Amino acid sequence: MISASRLALVAAAGLSLAACSHVPKPSLPSLKREAAVEAPVLAGPRKEDLKPGQWAQALSDIAPDPAWRFGVLPNGMRYAIRKNATPPAQASLRLWFDAGSLMEADDQQGLAHFLEHMAFNGSKNVPEGEMIKILERHGLAFGADTNAQTSFDETTYQLDLPKTDDSTVNDSLMLLREAASELTIAQDAVDRERGVVLSEERARDTPGYRVAIKTLSAQMDGQLPPKRIPIGKTEILKNASAQRIRDFYEAYYRPERAVLVAVGDFDVDAMEAKIKARFGDWAGKGQPGKTPDVGPVAKRGPTAKLIVESGAPWSVQMTWTRKPDGLVETKALDERDMLENLAFAVLNRRLQALGRLAEPPFIAGGAFKGDQYGAVRVTTLGATARPGQWQDAMRALDAEQRRAIQYGVRQDELDREIATLRASLAAAAAGEATQRTPVLANQLVDTLGDAEVITSPSQNLAAFDVITKGLTAERVNAVLKSSFAGSGPLLVIAAPSNVDGGEPAILKAYEDLKAQPVAPPAAPGVTVWPYSSFGPTGKVAEQKEVSDLDAVFVRFENGVRLTVKPTKFREGQVVVKVRAGHGLLDLPSDKQSPLWSGSAFVEGGLKQISAQDMERVLTGKIWNAQLGVEDDAFTLNGRTRPEDLSTELQVLTAFATEPGWRPEAFNRVKTSYGTLHDQLQSTTGGVLGRDLGGLMHGGDQRWTFPSREQIASASLDDLKTAVANPLTKDDIEVVIVGDTTVDKAIAAVADTFGALPPRAELPASDAARQAPFPAPSATPVIRTHKGRADQAALFMAWRTDDLFSNLQRSRDVSVLGQVMQLRLIDELREKQGATYSPNASSTASVVFKNWGYLAVSLEVPPEKLDAVVAAIRKIAADLRDKPVTEDELERAKKPRIDQIEKARVTNEYWVGALSGAQTDPRLLDATRSVLAGLARVTPADVQKAAKTYLADDKSWLLLVKPEAAAK
Repeated sequence: MISASRLALVAAAGLSLAACSHVPKPSLPSLKREAAVEAPVLAGPRKEDLKPGQWAQALSDIAPDPAWRFGVLPNGMRYAIRKNATPPAQASLRLWFDAGSLMEADDQQGLAHFLEHMAFNGSKNVPEGEMIKILERHGLAFGADTNAQTSFDETTYQLDLPKTDDSTVNDSLMLLREAASELTIAQDAVDRERGVVLSEERARDTPGYRVAIKTLSAQMDGQLPPKRIPIGKTEILKNASAQRIRDFYEAYYRPERAVLVAVGDFDVDAMEAKIKARFGDWAGKGQPGKTPDVGPVAKRGPTAKLIVESGAPWSVQMTWTRKPDGLVETKALDERDMLENLAFAVLNRRLQALGRLAEPPFIAGGAFKGDQYGAVRVTTLGATARPGQWQDAMRALDAEQRRAIQYGVRQDELDREIATLRASLAAAAAGEATQRTPVLANQLVDTLGDAEVITSPSQNLAAFDVITKGLTAERVNAVLKSSFAGSGPLLVIAAPSNVDGGEPAILKAYEDLKAQPVAPPAAPGVTVWPYSSFGPTGKVAEQKEVSDLDAVFVRFENGVRLTVKPTKFREGQVVVKVRAGHGLLDLPSDKQSPLWSGSAFVEGGLKQISAQDMERVLTGKIWNAQLGVEDDAFTLNGRTRPEDLSTELQVLTAFATEPGWRPEAFNRVKTSYGTLHDQLQSTTGGVLGRDLGGLMHGGDQRWTFPSREQIASASLDDLKTAVANPLTKDDIEVVIVGDTTVDKAIAAVADTFGALPPRAELPASDAARQAPFPAPSATPVIRTHKGRADQAALFMAWRTDDLFSNLQRSRDVSVLGQVMQLRLIDELREKQGATYSPNASSTASVVFKNWGYLAVSLEVPPEKLDAVVAAIRKIAADLRDKPVTEDELERAKKPRIDQIEKARVTNEYWVGALSGAQTDPRLLDATRSVLAGLARVTPADVQKAAKTYLADDKSWLLLVKPEAAAK
């Protein structure tokens, strides 16, 4: 897997940087370079001052979180250990290397990532194919719990352990030690894995990705990172020798470049002893690799780059570049960054307001800044433009940038962002005792590449208060101006078709903007929150406990149902779901569902207050609102902290009773969908996402994706017709799970939903609970895409049944799907190297009768489709004809059971599990019995399920082929 956590700074759309062929150095037209504004130089220790084995805190004036134990072995390997019991009896291990694609030689491009794949394919003490099986026997699922990622400058291996018994911990540490220095990297194993790596390259090569690569090349003109894209060059991947991979391995997988992170419910002394025993004898082989010179930042004035990429959305970026800080984290650096963050929060708020206008200059806009891979510091303003309207977007971005430089931020704007950020930091501090183990492990890893010091949420809050005490707009404005120091702006226009006049026209348009004055930002008017009361407090009519699930069912006199489950899974977190009406059951099957535009509902604000004013009035509160649709209910979803639960329920009640239905929000969504078909048809995944829902439901338009014509002719009234009556008139169920009490939850609902007038409870018709399923066919359904000619995909499904037709049988089918997943990985990935990520899964509806399926999906080259289909059918036949072994069954069941056990200590799981349970007690029975039901599945049960459902003549097949090959 390839990581791109920082690409948002170079690609305004937040694109995933994963694969690319080499991009030649661009030739960019530019205007005469003006004298650059110089940023003040910060003093402090530099990253290169850190010695091997030294932690950042050794040179910093910031104290690390005392909950961590830090150490270094004599060989230079560092380690960080922390005890954490959320969730209990679990642990997370991370092995991080200061090594990525930047360290590759010209003929090794892509081999840092290839090496990451080889870590799972055989070592001195673990035969090829056994590593994953060892972990599965301990309950780790491949992909979810066992993974790795490679970036430009780092590689990380991750194991999330469902248990912390000695056997699981010892085997996990042993496997990480094998990856560190004992890999065999056999040539035949490399040849088998080659197709998997090439499949990953194909799957990630999208129009948005290609725009991101070309943007990176323009921003880092002449520097190393654009020449070292992690996926590398396909010709090198196709021909790479095991020796060149081994050369990189021995040069850069060395103890002085490694950090082991261990977090979990274990004894810290015992874990430290295990790490010392396992890794203490590790020594590097041969000469260590050198840290590369990434090259100087290009000096240039205003410069234009036009990127034409079919299927890409219209976008505009303005970027200023300068030499990166290269500093170890200190209090002074944190203060500068915090002031910059607050200034950019104001700038982003202004850009958001522009996007919400009746005639917005762009669909969405944002501002980003930060160091990139030790090569450049960037400040970027970016926007997704309306089709063909790049000049409007650039004009708006330029005006906001000049307004920020000329007038700065107002004190009231700054105070608002301080209050908003402080509320988030305070909430994090309140939940400090129940931070989740994988999150803590990842946080530590995230500090390593940037020489940062890991600090606790309470430390972060205290530091924030020191920085912001008496903070003035004048101080922030000085930092904001320096953010635009350096070279630029680089103007990047990405478009699906050419721009008239090309890059010279872009420069001319920018030059013309200088003559246009900008006005100071206007102060907001005074607004109050108008939804604090909904009538007399509601009264409870009935209350009963579900003691075995620690939940309470409440019914108010107006008919509103409330389910409460107090937990301490995460201190300071409360999750709320409101269900109304019957969701998809309420919608007609012969009319296109308008719910693709559902994000316009919350963005449209409330009748008495706009979304923009609502966010301002509720500054300092933590709340959230999202509209959703489930098979049997429309939902309003929220997330808050205990002290803001009343506010959260006021917000959700207001949306359920008086939504704003502002056309501006709907028009923005409609505009953004206007070019979505062009984007979707350019990849196999896009075509599957567009067409699969409708095909799997026999064309029922509750599940189809809207056509271009339907999007163009859609109106806000369509969405209002579908959603308004269920939310404002139908029966209501509220589910609250988290850090609260039953009494507090009842009181908050009594003042909001419980205070509403009574609502009718009308059950959905039985006819609505029927959903079509495609008939089996010997002839596949064919769809085409307009992307690369070497990309294809398949989706094969067998119809099963709904969950409650036979609860235990549905568990048998679930395990059958897990077994098929193991066999797909073993046959199609490990043996054939045909695909990167084959997937098998099962679905059983709890709403639609007799509707369920087991399916296989994967990406594959078109010429291998027939062979892969044959291999899937052979796997199905083997599952029908022979029982699985006990070992295979356990490797399928145990990770699934452990995943559910992990989920059951989260608030999100219980919000889902308890939804609808008051009216359908079968859901509670399913929740109670799921673990035991999976545990009791036998090899005979799996074989019986395969015989029942996996016949060749019962399958339905969809193939997505490149357009040219399908003709």
